[in-house]
Amino acid sequence: MTDRDRVSVERLIAAPADKIFDLLVDPARHLDIDGSGTVQRARSGGRRLRLGDTFGMDMKLGASYSTRNEVVELDEDRRIAWRTLAPFPLNHLFTGRTWRYELEPVDGGTLVRETWDISTEAWPGRPAVRRMAGSTKRNMERTLARIEELVTD
Repeated sequence: MTDRDRVSVERLIAAPADKIFDLLVDPARHLDIDGSGTVQRARSGGRRLRLGDTFGMDMKLGASYSTRNEVVELDEDRRIAWRTLAPFPLNHLFTGRTWRYELEPVDGGTLVRETWDISTEAWPGRPAVRRMAGSTKRNMERTLARIEELVTD
């Protein structure tokens, strides 16, 4: 799915949903699954995320930066979403995009859908962020491939 403010990719992965979910709810594993190459280190890994939790990431896209992420949706083994929040002063322009993973058990494994949702992004920066949709989609496809490599034998 692609629309003005949302891009989704999906992949059928021959693994149970709980095994995939375990990767997604541990920030320390996000470096392992990141298809963009921007995640450098989790600041708060090694714990299982719950609804309302926050976690930090050290990132690099040209320059180094950090993010704070808040878990805004969580349904065990089915869905997790976090909102990425930028530090001051960037929080007035570029902050609030939502990353969502939905897991649907199906014959043959789990249908995994990743969505990049910028409808929650701060409106001043949204037009600039929209221009990243194509590269973000490619990175998300790589992320799902990396997840598949990690959870299948």
